Amino acid sequence: MMKSFKIGDLTIKLPIVQGGMGVAISLSGLASAVANEGGIGVISAAAIGMTEPNFEKNYRNANKNALRKQIQKARSLTDGVLGVNLMVALSDYDELLKVSIEEKIDVVFMGAGLPLKLPQFVLDTGFENIHTKFIPKVSGAKAANLIFKYWASKFNHVPDAVVVEGPLAGGHLGFKKQELIDNNIKLSTLIRETVEVVAVFEKQFNKEIPVIAAGGIYTGADVKEIMKAGAKAVKMGTRFVTTHECDADIEFKNSYINSAKEDITLIASPVGLPGRVIGSEFVDKINNGETKPFKCPWKCLKSCDFRTVPYCISQILHNSAQGKLDQGFAFAGSNAYRATEIVSVKEVFESIKEEYANAVVETINVNRLTLMSKAKVAV
Repeated sequence: MMKSFKIGDLTIKLPIVQGGMGVAISLSGLASAVANEGGIGVISAAAIGMTEPNFEKNYRNANKNALRKQIQKARSLTDGVLGVNLMVALSDYDELLKVSIEEKIDVVFMGAGLPLKLPQFVLDTGFENIHTKFIPKVSGAKAANLIFKYWASKFNHVPDAVVVEGPLAGGHLGFKKQELIDNNIKLSTLIRETVEVVAVFEKQFNKEIPVIAAGGIYTGADVKEIMKAGAKAVKMGTRFVTTHECDADIEFKNSYINSAKEDITLIASPVGLPGRVIGSEFVDKINNGETKPFKCPWKCLKSCDFRTVPYCISQILHNSAQGKLDQGFAFAGSNAYRATEIVSVKEVFESIKEEYANAVVETINVNRLTLMSKAKVAV
């Protein structure tokens, strides 16, 4: 049976964190459903204002308003644990973090950049007065060590947990494209290395800091296996896309169901990172150098040079979330092709729990047979 885990004073019934998927893939609908089943439901804040009418007139306010609405709506639907996924690379990262804290979101996942510095309002308020837990997302132990050392030195505080996202994840990836092609980096190795790094800070600050594994985890058997490496929980995005509660359009979900293993491919995103997507005619055009001219209502990403990039990544992703896959592409993890039908979040959880239990029984049986074989040899 899967065990609960703790992040500070928060107890999460099941060690499953739903991936925060943008633009507008995981909003209040999916997040609240996951939280109701005992996991951590996560709202993606990336370009969330695009769900608001006339967002172009004031993108910054639209983002804040939309995030606040989605958190409040999710809260009205669940008493479970909720999170927000924030990209450090967002131009309004500080403002969206403030909204999340004001709304007393349980956890904030900080990825797409190293969250070394914290907004002054966080420091002025004091960590002890903030309900929200801070969880950076990293691609390995080196980045985790850098963040924890900096926070310890500058703030006398360290993150409450850390997510290690391996090379099999969907969306933007923190690895070089060749590393993804070679496929020599194992998530289990990244987890073991990060657990060692975090252990030093657990001792220094006298607190438990769970390491959460992400990327390529699809079944309960995968959950059990990665926990052998020291992970206390897992983050899963791809498996929750093909659920009724997922906030994306049905055509986005069907792109997963209709995909084959060979359709999962890599692209060079205009934000400067490789990304994993489901291949399509649109993706072929992008890979062949076709551009999609656009007007930028504002510079949503700090690293984006909107005057030279071939297309607007936010607009492309919002198109696909609305089912306009002829005008966008679907980010997806390496196991997206394994989806065969649209089910409820509850059914996904039941399936994962059953898969986990079966894997435990299988391990017990294998161990028993091994012991019997050794006993016979000894005789």
